[in-house]
Amino acid sequence: MNNQEVIAKLNWFYSLEVHQVDIYKTQSNLVNDEYLSRALRKFSDIEQTHVENIARLIERLGGTPTVIGEVVGEIFGKISGRIVTITGLENQLKFNIALEKKAMEDYKDLILKAGREDIFETLWNNLLDEDLHTAWMVNKIEELAKNQSLKV
Repeated sequence: MNNQEVIAKLNWFYSLEVHQVDIYKTQSNLVNDEYLSRALRKFSDIEQTHVENIARLIERLGGTPTVIGEVVGEIFGKISGRIVTITGLENQLKFNIALEKKAMEDYKDLILKAGREDIFETLWNNLLDEDLHTAWMVNKIEELAKNQSLKV
């Protein structure tokens, strides 16, 4: 991939990560569970690191991080965070997992297609973080289901 193609892909990730920052931040402020709130805040902080790292990559390659991604991501993040919180905790986590899985799929795709050592480290680190977020949320859903079955 040439620089412009890589920059275009990175800007897509930039937009997605901005979106995830705002979703997790909004959700963390709306949930009643202290542990979950702290976990979502932590996810938001990690996603913010992804935003900053991707922005640096884009700039290093001669591009500009997509500003529209920031604006749209923030708006959709806040709306998605509120809507998902209303639909219940399990659905909220499933929505988050779907976003994380999309990010993982696209990170893997770019790692394979880009063939560029200069961006591998950041892409791999972000991919692993997304995988860890997903695993945590899958585990949380299982825990909620187990606790629910004990109450019945």
